[in-house]
Amino acid sequence: MRFKSKILPKKGSSLRSFAVFSLAAIIGIGFFLMKEGEVLSYMSDNPQACVNCHVMTPVYNSWMHSSHREWVSCNGCHVPQNNVVNAYYFKAMDGLYHASIFTARAEPEVIFMREGSQEVVQNNCIRCHVQQVTQTKYDGFIEGHKENRTERQCWSCHKEVPHGRIHGMSTVKYNIAPLPTDQEETVIPAWLEKEMATK
Repeated sequence: MRFKSKILPKKGSSLRSFAVFSLAAIIGIGFFLMKEGEVLSYMSDNPQACVNCHVMTPVYNSWMHSSHREWVSCNGCHVPQNNVVNAYYFKAMDGLYHASIFTARAEPEVIFMREGSQEVVQNNCIRCHVQQVTQTKYDGFIEGHKENRTERQCWSCHKEVPHGRIHGMSTVKYNIAPLPTDQEETVIPAWLEKEMATK
C-alpha cells in the first residue's frame, strides 16, 4: 500500500484520475510493444526468433546453409551453456543491447561480436569440438598443440564458419527472411495433396 501511495496522488485529488490513466497507458503501450516485438519468442530456442530483426536475415540465411544447422541453433553458439540462469541473463542483456541499437538505427554496416559475446562463442566452440582441439596424440610431437588451439579464437582461422564470407547490411536486399509459419497448418496445395494421395 505504501508503494501505491507514493506513485498515485491522494484519493479525491484532481490529478489522481490523470495519474491512473497515464499509468494504465504506459503499461498498455509496454504490453503492446512486447507483443509487436515478439518478446516471448526470444525465450525459445527457435532460430527464427533471431530474424525478428531484419538485420539478422543474412546471418540467419548463411547459418541455414551451413553444416552447423544440423547440430546447433543460434543459442547453441551465442548463449552461455553453463547454466539456465546465466543463459537467460546473457540473452536479456544482449537482447536489450541489440534492441536499443536497432531501434535507434545505429547498427553498423557489418555486425561484429562484442567482447562478452566473443568469449561465449569461443567457449561454445571448444565445448562442442573439444576432441579436435585437445587431441593428446599430437601433444608429444607438435609443440604447443593444445595451447595453439585453445588460446586463440577459433574464427581467426575458420572465418567462414558458419556464416559464410559475405557480411553486412548491403546483403539484406538479396536475402529473403523466412516467414514464421504455423507448423500445424499444411503448406501443400490441395491439388498436390490430392495427386499425392492417388499415387
